[in-house]
Amino acid sequence: MKKQKNYSDLCIETRLKLGGRMIEMTPRAYIRNKDDLSTYYTPGIAEPCRRINKNVEDAYKYTTKNNTVAVISDGTAVLGLGDIGPEAGLPVMEGKAILFKRFGGVDAVPIVIGTKDPDEIEKFVRWIAPTFGGINLEDISSPRCIGILKHLQDVGIPVFHDDQDGTAIVVAAAFKNALKVTGRKLKDLTVVINGAGAAGYAIAKRITSGKEAPKKLIICDSKGIVYDKPGIDEHKREILGMPGAIGFPGTLADAMKGADVFIGVSKAGLVSKDMVRSMNPDPILFPMANPIPEIMPDEAREAGCTLIGTGRSDFPNQINNVLAFPYIFRGALDARATQITSAMMNAAVDAIASCVAHPTREKIVPSSLSPEVGKRVSKAVADAWLKENRKNKKK
Repeated sequence: MKKQKNYSDLCIETRLKLGGRMIEMTPRAYIRNKDDLSTYYTPGIAEPCRRINKNVEDAYKYTTKNNTVAVISDGTAVLGLGDIGPEAGLPVMEGKAILFKRFGGVDAVPIVIGTKDPDEIEKFVRWIAPTFGGINLEDISSPRCIGILKHLQDVGIPVFHDDQDGTAIVVAAAFKNALKVTGRKLKDLTVVINGAGAAGYAIAKRITSGKEAPKKLIICDSKGIVYDKPGIDEHKREILGMPGAIGFPGTLADAMKGADVFIGVSKAGLVSKDMVRSMNPDPILFPMANPIPEIMPDEAREAGCTLIGTGRSDFPNQINNVLAFPYIFRGALDARATQITSAMMNAAVDAIASCVAHPTREKIVPSSLSPEVGKRVSKAVADAWLKENRKNKKK
């Protein structure tokens, strides 16, 4: 039997070996002599400054703004570790920067900030926006992150929250292929989403944003089924207004009776085999809590489910955000987008799904290492922005 690698130990060993420096800034223009020094710094450097002063858009022509993204977190919702603080969240932001470069060719700068105040976070993003071509928000706790993202859509560069829309895009792509495999239509299905935070909210938006919506959409939080009651969070009330959404008092077990689809972005072990058995025949299950899903795939199979996707790489159908965020920013930067719109996200969904030519129950999403994903997704996102802009100019 193959010994399981201890990736925690390997991560620590690698960071110690590299002196903690997982990323570095490397110049593309080198200073070899006095002419280079005079060209790349003073007096030559004054000319691009003058040109940008006359036309601020020239910053994209003469600076690294055209290929640089800030990865910003306050450390309040880091992976499954919770509110561990900005310094403790920094390794994740560095890892994200590595993924941006490896998969999207995007230079990313990890930035952790020492405030949890949503207004202060928004101000910070606005203050640093002139430096960057895009902003990737990361590991900011819900529901604060939902409002922060909404309020920053006017900043003039794409602002994206991967824990919300990155997750939702890959889930929607996997779901699209799952429907193809099972020969179903979304409009005939009851979909249950367990987890009404940032990811659950964004998944609900994404699967109701196309031409079809679920017959029934039921959202659950830690207290059970979400329904309209005094004191409900604004974003939960918004979910209840989405196409197909219904709410009533009850538990997750109540929600899953007669359902066709379960999508979990919550906690380990919340779904039992009996709950799966209570669903309609041949259900689709995406239990994505990490590192332990809401129900383990072997238990789901024992309960009669044969189409399962998780967030883990050691099971088939890994629903992994790396299929989306590097390429979405690549496309947005290439098109000089000022936002990442719903149409761009839907284009990413279709592009990711199309990378699996013949979906099966064991293969509804492409490999994270497939070079085809990057080409298709970045082009689809850029084309969607340009198409939207052309329509807007005609109006």
